[in-house]
Amino acid sequence: MAVLRSEVKAFIVQALACFDTPSQVVESVKKEFGLDLSRQQCESHDPTKFAGRGLGAKWAELFHSARKRFREETEEIPIANRAYRLRALGRMAEKAENMKNMALTAQLLEQAAKEVGDVYVNRRLEPEKPLGSQADQQHAVAEYTLEPDENVPTTPHLS
Repeated sequence: MAVLRSEVKAFIVQALACFDTPSQVVESVKKEFGLDLSRQQCESHDPTKFAGRGLGAKWAELFHSARKRFREETEEIPIANRAYRLRALGRMAEKAENMKNMALTAQLLEQAAKEVGDVYVNRRLEPEKPLGSQADQQHAVAEYTLEPDENVPTTPHLS
């Protein structure tokens, strides 16, 4: 196992703190620094893993501060923003419809409906407040179901 320079160690520790897999980190190190590492050597720089239990205090502190910063700054990542996801889903649905791929279009529309309906948002109900109360409630949660349009045959008629 080769001895790594401090800048390479810092790169590895910060990448692992941002939840990159050891395989991804190995590829990144090869691209950035031209070094060949094993996944096991990368994993030894993660203090949350058994292999990283002997990691120095300086590197463990860097790992934990990078992880904390990463978790706090998720709103700066575009895909973590609902509006960005809805715009992307809209573009994909339009492209799928232009390609006459109706099954994919329906899946994308359902995905967008779930996104708008807060299916992917983890919210807690406070027990002392009744469900219908407007106090401290940002918006009502709507439930969406996709149903076929009226008077439209379920199977296409090809003539």
